[in-house]
Amino acid sequence: MTSSSFYEEGSKLLTPGAFEFVLDSELKRAVRSQNYLTLVVVETRREWEGMMVTADDGTVQEVAQLIGREVRDTDLIGHTDKGTLALVLLDADFDHSARVIDRLVSRIESYEFPTALRIAVGAACYPTHAVDADSLKRQALSRPIVNWRGGLRPSEQN
Repeated sequence: MTSSSFYEEGSKLLTPGAFEFVLDSELKRAVRSQNYLTLVVVETRREWEGMMVTADDGTVQEVAQLIGREVRDTDLIGHTDKGTLALVLLDADFDHSARVIDRLVSRIESYEFPTALRIAVGAACYPTHAVDADSLKRQALSRPIVNWRGGLRPSEQN
């Protein structure tokens, strides 16, 4: 894999394939060095004609940029699925990660999104909640920490 194929075009977001590769590598490193690793998932949906739908790429990029400003350069952020971002906090236990998530949510809450959004944040920690990448992802998705709804509703855009 070349370094240009690691990132989404024009951003610091890892592609889904690159994210899987790096998550697996960092998880192996955490096992070997007996360090913590926390996976944070951020699901972004937007309101469209009264229904919540998967957020478009532009909205996901906005959320990713907000998140990117609040984490260390060594932490990893990438796409896992359409509308879902994932963040790997290296050498971070669950308690430390909860403080990072609080900062992320504060940043998101203070940002004025042009459309109504719903953002769900979940997290799981190695080795506390899971010991492999697949179970870590499942645990993070099933451990909602924050459900946030904000942005302008269609009636507020006038």
